[in-house]
Amino acid sequence: MAVALGQRRYHTAVHPIKAELAWINFWRNPQELRSYREFDLYWKGACETAERLGYRLEEFICHDQITLPRLEKILLTRNISGILIPPHRMGDLPSDWHSLHWEKFSVVRFGYSVAYPKVSVAGGDYLIYGLLAFENIRRLGYRRIGYVYSRTTTGRAQAGFLMKQQELPPKDRIPVLILTDKKDQSIETPRLSAWIKRHRPDAILTDISAMHKMLRTAGYRVPRDIGLATTSVLDGGADAGIFQNSVEIGKAAVETLVALINYSQTGIPSLYRQVLIEASWVDGSSLPPRNIPA
Repeated sequence: MAVALGQRRYHTAVHPIKAELAWINFWRNPQELRSYREFDLYWKGACETAERLGYRLEEFICHDQITLPRLEKILLTRNISGILIPPHRMGDLPSDWHSLHWEKFSVVRFGYSVAYPKVSVAGGDYLIYGLLAFENIRRLGYRRIGYVYSRTTTGRAQAGFLMKQQELPPKDRIPVLILTDKKDQSIETPRLSAWIKRHRPDAILTDISAMHKMLRTAGYRVPRDIGLATTSVLDGGADAGIFQNSVEIGKAAVETLVALINYSQTGIPSLYRQVLIEASWVDGSSLPPRNIPA
């Protein structure tokens, strides 16, 4: 009980700043990272928790400005022992990414877009995203539900979606459509149109923010012809779908990182831990209730 009381006092008190934590940004356009509302909330939740625990979170803009050896030297000189790796796209990270001496630092990743190093993860529960979305789209009266996602993202929500899809009669199971998510969406719109004509979905779940525009280009009206839901109501281009609770993800990342620092756990572990934050569903105008005849 004494230990519990001591921990409670420590974690509820505001501590003076005693050290820094690093948020490293290798995006080709560094400002673009936090232009995504989900990622900006990662930052805000992480900053809030870092200050509460006596740390200052500092962003290091690295692409074309700071080489990896230079970054490592700066962190060691400033006695920064904790690193947060926010999401990155393929091609953003330097070619010598593996060469950083990870054993000198405690490290936590946001999500799974950065495959290496395999260190602790704080992120959303993507399996639940698919389950939660499918259940709520069905609740609103939709019966032919399709899932479209980009090859450049993890597609992890597909697992939960397919699990729930197995509960439908075989005639109502629509195959998943995977797009390449190129900037020129006109390349993918014909594939999307052909998929819709063949499988006739009455609702689509997607992680592609341009989906609403693509559907309009293909001649479909949202929500009159097809309901639309997204795996991110903040960045997904639709107001119905998953609210990822990204502030909590940011908080969890820093709490995990500080725990690693306190226990002197550095480098790449033999087994890494995953802290997954519960999501919630948001109803919206892009997916209104649909009455289905009995």
